Amino acid sequence: MSTGTLAAAPLRDAVTGDPARLRRALGAFATGVTVVTVGGAAPRGMTANSFTSVSLDPALILFCVGNDAVMNGVLAEAETFAVSVLGAGQEDVARHFASRSRPPGAAQFDAVDWLPGPVAGAPLIAGAAAHFECARWRAYDGGDHTVHLGRVLALEELPGREPLVFHGGAFQGLSPLPSGERR
Repeated sequence: MSTGTLAAAPLRDAVTGDPARLRRALGAFATGVTVVTVGGAAPRGMTANSFTSVSLDPALILFCVGNDAVMNGVLAEAETFAVSVLGAGQEDVARHFASRSRPPGAAQFDAVDWLPGPVAGAPLIAGAAAHFECARWRAYDGGDHTVHLGRVLALEELPGREPLVFHGGAFQGLSPLPSGERR
């Protein structure tokens, strides 16, 4: 048994100069796909797969937005927003709200089925696996992204609705294991 002192290895940036490698490695983690929306006079929507729960009490969620995205300015001014967790078969919706060529304002919602959120007033994507209506809680610096936290005001779920999944740079569905089988 060694009685020497353990020393931490010096920190180094293993991905400097190779963001494509980092993106590929991060793509090994499967995520759900959401559309974040803000209502009001100039509504806005944006596809985001950096969505997760933060806290059950208070009920908090988070998502990240690139600092150069128009949505950052919109969220900074909005008191409320919504998140629609897309379901299988809604890849076209995800692609629409990821496109920088979609029209501004309310016209960007003409291409999708949606309904107004009863609490936050932001558009909710019809047929989504879940909806969250939120109040803006906090925003934090996250390097080239901003981390947005929201306090959940209302939610709706469609039990049994299979989610849309993003993995390895492509949209996918789930393939559940046969009952009782483990990997």
